[in-house]
Parts: sequence; C-alpha cells; structure tokens
Amino acid sequence: MTDTLWALVLGLLAVVALLVLRRRMPVAFWWLVGYPFVALRVLTTYRATMDACGLTVPASAVRRATARVIGREAAPVPPRRSFPMPTGSGLVMRLRMATGQAPEDFIASADRLRHAWAAHAVHIRPTKPGWLELRLIGWDVLADVQPARRRHMSGPLSLPMALRDDGRWHVRDFRAVPHELILGATQSGKSVYLRNLLCGLARQRVVLVGIDCKWGVELAPFAPRLSALADTSDRANELLDVLLEEMEARFRLIGLRSGLGADAVLTSDVWGLPDEVRPVPVVVVVDEVAELFLAASRDDEKRRDAMVTKLIRIAQLGRAAGIYLEVCGQRFGSELGKGATMLRAQLTGRICHRVNDESSANMALADISPEAALAATSIPAERPGVAIVGDSSGGWSRARSPHLTLDEAAAVCRATSALVPELPRLDAFRPAVAVESAGSASPAAAVPTARPVTE
Repeated sequence: MTDTLWALVLGLLAVVALLVLRRRMPVAFWWLVGYPFVALRVLTTYRATMDACGLTVPASAVRRATARVIGREAAPVPPRRSFPMPTGSGLVMRLRMATGQAPEDFIASADRLRHAWAAHAVHIRPTKPGWLELRLIGWDVLADVQPARRRHMSGPLSLPMALRDDGRWHVRDFRAVPHELILGATQSGKSVYLRNLLCGLARQRVVLVGIDCKWGVELAPFAPRLSALADTSDRANELLDVLLEEMEARFRLIGLRSGLGADAVLTSDVWGLPDEVRPVPVVVVVDEVAELFLAASRDDEKRRDAMVTKLIRIAQLGRAAGIYLEVCGQRFGSELGKGATMLRAQLTGRICHRVNDESSANMALADISPEAALAATSIPAERPGVAIVGDSSGGWSRARSPHLTLDEAAAVCRATSALVPELPRLDAFRPAVAVESAGSASPAAAVPTARPVTE
C-alpha cells in the first residue's frame, strides 16, 4: 500500500511539474513532451488524414495492376513527405505534391489538418514548383513574445521586429522594403512596435529623424539618439525641405561618382558607393501623421498639401538616396489631403494593429489582400501588440512585437547617444536634450542615467 501511495504521489508531482513547465517554459515542454507525441501522431495517421481531407490521388496503373494480381484494392496515394523535423514552436515537413494537385488544395485543408493532429495551427506555403512546406505550430506563440535571439539579427538596417503566428520572425529590412505604414488605435501596441524599431536602429550607424506634431511628447524620450526632431507643423515643413536638400545632394554624389571614368563602378543608389564616401542612412519617423496634416484654414491646407508632396518625393526617390520613411498614425485616409492615396502607394510595408474603424484597415491592407483587412478588424482589444503584417506581394500574417516599456526604450537611446552620426544640415533641428546628452556622454558609457529625459 505504501509503494502504491508513493507511486501515485510521484505521478501527481510529475504531472504538476509538466503543467508548470508547459505554462512557464513552453519551448522546453514542446521539445521534451509535445514534439515526440505530435510527431508520432502525424507519422501514424498521415495516410488516413490526407485521405480524409481529400489530399490523396488514385494509385498509378502499375500499383493497381499489382494490387489486382494479389487480390487487393490499391489504396489512394498521399503526397510524399519528409520526416517531421522539430522547430522552436512546432514541426515542419516538406510535401511533394502529386500530379494534378495545387497548393490551394492544401491551404484550404489547413484547418482540417490542425484539428486532425490536435495542433494550434497549421501553415502551408509553396517553396518551389511541386513542393510545399507544412509548418505545424504546437501552441499559441503570440501569447508571450520574447525578444529575438542574436541569431535572428540579419545585418545593417535589418531588424527582427515581431514574431509571426507561424513561429518565424517578421524582419524589417529597409533595403528590401524602404518605406512602411504603421496604423493602430490607442493602446493597440503601435507605440511598442515603434519603440522596438527605434531601439534596434539606435544601436546602428543610422541617422534618426523624428516628426511629432503633438509637441514632441511621443518621440521626446528618444531625443538623445535623434539627429533631428520637429514638434510642430511649421518645423516639420522646414525639416522636410532640409531632407529634400540632403536627398538632392546625395543624388549629385551618385552622379558624380558614376562619371569619374570608364573604370568607375556604376551605381544607381548609395549602397553601390565605396564605404569611405557612402552617406549614412537616414530613417524618418513620422508619428501621428493625422496631426501633421490637420488643416483649420486655407493656409493650413496649402501647407498640408506641400508637406504631402514633399513626403511623396522622399518616398519615391529616397530609397536610392538611403532615406527611408516610417509613417505612423491612428488612422490614414483620403481626408489627409489630395496626395494621401499616392503616399500610401509608396509605403509598401504595412503594419496594422487594432484600429477604431474599418476604413483605416482597408486603407492599410485592402490593396494588399481583402482577407488581411478583415483580419485586422477582428484583433481583440485584450491582445495589445497583435498586428497584421502585409507587403506588396499580397502575403500577410499575424504577428506580435515583444513588449518594451518606455523607460527601457529611453534608456537604450540615452546609452547610445554617442552613436549619433554627424549630418550638418540637421544641426538646427537637433533636440536640446540630445545636445546636452552628447556633451556629457562618452562612447564607453554602458549604464544609462536614472534621470528622465523629459525633465
């Protein structure tokens, strides 16, 4: 009796330990318990599941003839598969489609496969003609997103920003997608995404320019790392003029370099220039774009139309000059001016958090995919940080950025204030707090001061 009681107690403790491990360390639980069971279930039920989901094809003539010889019926043939390999959030298999099958057949059956294998989600994407990647997700990876590990760091101007629901990271690559539109209502997680972006760029050799017409309250905590900050519409208009001058100067540099002679390396953007003459990349963050374009009089309308035109010029030509746009706001619509739709067309990267109206979701994602816009309107309020990530190729996915407090982001900007590149044209717009920090900071400073930057 005593041995039986001890066995029950040990079994109960093991179950409790597994439940705690599943809640606190889901990755470890998946590797120890989840993956072996799910992989075994997939291997033992693969043929039957594919047949039930209508993803099999009739056997070949040779197999049918062989089955008739031995008095059996040839079973339908499922797609050939690789061994299910574990990942940090599930498992992945490669499928070889049979003749007559299309990726759409498997994508339409993803939800059936999810229920059949008791998975949290199943994602299917074509990799090359005839081949698919089936990625099974073991649990809700967006419930608790941790910062990306160092192995996800891709290089300059490339930052892992948010974890997607398929277990992979959404990487913000400015050289591939130069301009981006970020939308989100209050408390939707838009500010957290922006903090992660600014902190990632603050550690690199990048000129950060802020435009915040709410008197700078949103971007003021990052002032020590900013090369320029415009906090009113008038200052923003002047700053855009300076950025256009900088862009024209860079194009003249590219043209001059290309005309040095037959031996010179021809290039059409700053990334083809030698390192010693290449200008530093510039990232312009426009926060609350609706505040920037508010117009109460005819003069305000003229200024608004002028600023929209300047932003469109930067968006159209800035990529080659190494000048990139991040436009943020609670909403983005045609009421912002005549060129708002044209500006949106240049912002090929799209991040849409929970929004207050359907028109904003359509403005952000409808031209990419109607399903993406519909998914953006169904983001629950109790899941801040969840967003729909879209791109000009028509693809989209759910993602969530790791939580980063304002104090932590401000501390990173104070600690990296010595990395502010020199750009003389922007000296007149350098925040006063940034100038004071630069005078007292040293490159070896690793611990930020406790004094808030807004004081």
